[in-house]
Amino acid sequence: MPTRETDRPDPSGDRWGSLFTPPRSPLRARVARALFANAVRGLPVRVVYADGDQAGAGGPGSPVMHIARPGAFFHRLGADAKIGFGESYMAGDWTSTALVELLTEFAARMSTLIPPRLQAFRRWVDRRQPAAEENTVENSRSNIQRHYDLSNDLFATFLDQTMTYSSALFAPGETDLRAGQLRKIDSVLDHARVGAGSEVLEIGTGWGALAIRAAQRGAVVTTHTLSAEQKALAETRIAEAGVADRVRVVLRDYREAQGSFDAVVSVEMIEAVGERYWPTYFSTVDRLLKPGGRFGLQSITMPHDRMMATRESYTWIHKYIFPGGIIPSNESIERTVTEHTGMRVHAVHDFGLDYAETLHQWRVRFLDRWERVAALGFDQTFRRMWEFYLAYCEAGFRSGYLNVRQLSIGR
Repeated sequence: MPTRETDRPDPSGDRWGSLFTPPRSPLRARVARALFANAVRGLPVRVVYADGDQAGAGGPGSPVMHIARPGAFFHRLGADAKIGFGESYMAGDWTSTALVELLTEFAARMSTLIPPRLQAFRRWVDRRQPAAEENTVENSRSNIQRHYDLSNDLFATFLDQTMTYSSALFAPGETDLRAGQLRKIDSVLDHARVGAGSEVLEIGTGWGALAIRAAQRGAVVTTHTLSAEQKALAETRIAEAGVADRVRVVLRDYREAQGSFDAVVSVEMIEAVGERYWPTYFSTVDRLLKPGGRFGLQSITMPHDRMMATRESYTWIHKYIFPGGIIPSNESIERTVTEHTGMRVHAVHDFGLDYAETLHQWRVRFLDRWERVAALGFDQTFRRMWEFYLAYCEAGFRSGYLNVRQLSIGR
């Protein structure tokens, strides 16, 4: 049930800063209310306000958005819509019992929610990413640690047994997450042509699943990470798998990598590189690959026009989940490879709806096991933040606004 405008969830001390004190700007709030009303007018959703007023074009079975505190909601949107919408959910200003379905309708019309004549003003009103989050060697360590060093136990509550934090690749009709993750790993290893005797560099260790799988093929693996938490658990898991003699985990930035390898693999790490450093990322791979070597890459992608329109924006995802990140487009990957390396893209495979299913399973597990997460010291605001993050991403893939692609790249 929606709560009253005066009801406030417990902010659990000062951990969340000013989150529970909405910004105040009556003029901006009025503009935000008008733009929001225009945006939902044609959407198949129902927006229900605390006083009973409704908006949207949805019928009885459509997803419902309950705005419990419209004053706070519109002041947040007016101050910064790209951050305020998610913060409002974190703070409890609005709720939904069909969160993914609701966000999917918004995501499907992302490029038209703001009238085209107003989108021209984006450069003057969009916040830019802070300099402290630009992906220099030093800042990258901090950015990665802010997410991946939260707690290994946190991630273990919702990931499958492989501890793989990227999209699974399901067989037709399959939903088994562990099987899908192993299939994904095998596929990207195949794209890099990893086999017995291969010398492999992995950029972005995660918790060691890919390195273990490559070693089980007979490869010798050097894997780089910036997360001390991940490194510690990955080394334990590698030892338990009996392949510690074939895998070396290094706490090092990809730009500092040395050596010569038959294959380089990287799964959903490029999103943390930053547009400015894409040429460095791909030229580093080019430098490290032996003649005839292959690069197996898995990347989330988005349409090129949307990437160009939002590439400098500072969003809720940046502030709360992945600081310094940007999702590339297919065009930007191929152009960077062509212009800055001697490599070319040889094969691709898209499976965006598999990511939607992966995220769905993660979200269900996270919510079902919330008591375990809370026992680790995470509060209700974190619960709403993480629920919104997983639902927001799932909606992006379900709507087609986001995709995920594996590529085989080489000279």
